[in-house]
Amino acid sequence: MLLDVNDKSFENEVLKSDLPVLVDFWAPWCMPCRMVAPIVEELAEKMAGKIKVCKVNTEENMSLAVKQGIMTIPTFKLFKRGEVIAETVGKMSLKELKAFVEQAL
Repeated sequence: MLLDVNDKSFENEVLKSDLPVLVDFWAPWCMPCRMVAPIVEELAEKMAGKIKVCKVNTEENMSLAVKQGIMTIPTFKLFKRGEVIAETVGKMSLKELKAFVEQAL
């Protein structure tokens, strides 16, 4: 399942999650972000129960993006128990994104 999170829901959905959380920081005008969107959705389905997958629209949640130090999009951050355990930037294939998550866990 893919969740859209914002400034208000980020703490509960990401930082307080029992499961590790992959967060996709993106923007509607970003072509690589739009290209990777179906891959992120597929990963959410394939890894359901193992991780939670969330998306943050950086246009609508500027302060959250700044707080998380997002300089480039798409940026993927993997959180575990409220801490960032891995981070990567740029468009990836499903295989690469899945490997990124599995390697960090």
